[in-house]
Amino acid sequence: MRLTALTALALLASATLAPLAAQADRTPPTVVVLGGPDEGRRAPDFTLPWATKDTIGPAYQPFGLWKTAGKTVVLAFYPRDFTPGCTSEMRTFADQYETLFGPDVVVVGISADSLATHQRFAASLSLPFMLLSDPDQRVAALYASKDKGGYNRRTVFVIGRDGRVRFRNMTFRPLDPKDYDELKRAVQRARRG
Repeated sequence: MRLTALTALALLASATLAPLAAQADRTPPTVVVLGGPDEGRRAPDFTLPWATKDTIGPAYQPFGLWKTAGKTVVLAFYPRDFTPGCTSEMRTFADQYETLFGPDVVVVGISADSLATHQRFAASLSLPFMLLSDPDQRVAALYASKDKGGYNRRTVFVIGRDGRVRFRNMTFRPLDPKDYDELKRAVQRARRG
């Protein structure tokens, strides 16, 4: 019996795909793919409402990443206001603001919390920077920082004056001094251009 090329291809595909299909029915996938902008890539633009320790920003003047062109920007995605890890991270940012960032760097924290909660949180820690509200996690998804249950993953991005990602830490540890040291060095490199 002679096989045509088409028949041989069909048999090969069937033999190759059948075990994979059977395996897919038995075990859930174990690979997690992180996306988001890689270092050297242009940072995705976005616009979000903001709050500070003193006020909630007017709806007609949201924070827009595009408005920071020519400046170094730090985006800090975090799970929730008033939680121990987030409080530690934001307190460290505030306490070490001058040495970590400096006056010419734009720092923003981003979570799914409401603007009213952000204002209370910022006031409780006397934060010298804006907190942005991303309730549907649209921006968190752009930066591969969206997690389950309406929470963000704790990630940090440094964006250079040219609008490109110069550093990213996809597992920022708020209690590890090494992560702050690494962030400080990344900010200094981005500030130099």
